[in-house]
Amino acid sequence: MQKKFKIKKGDTVKVIAGAALGQQGVILDVDYSKERVFIEGLSIVNKKHVKPQSDKANPDGGILDKDRSLHISNVALIHNGEPTKVGRKVSENGKLVRIAKKTGEEIVS
Repeated sequence: MQKKFKIKKGDTVKVIAGAALGQQGVILDVDYSKERVFIEGLSIVNKKHVKPQSDKANPDGGILDKDRSLHISNVALIHNGEPTKVGRKVSENGKLVRIAKKTGEEIVS
């Protein structure tokens, strides 16, 4: 059975641990199998040195920047400007919705 994550693509999050501590960004992609997220606008990148190859995509070679992913436990969802934990509950119409644990409000994505 696949784990349920409370953070989705398009959410605004704050990094709460690691090299990018305190930075904010929007989630571009979630890798559910590895439990990692790619966040837009973070200042952490991996640098890859590529040698010139005429038949490949980068014939000149050089240093390429590749965005780095973070583990999903190192980010917190931002709701109303504050980082918050996320819960789930069944709404009046029977749908499962995300709620902010601090305020109890429904999170609309």
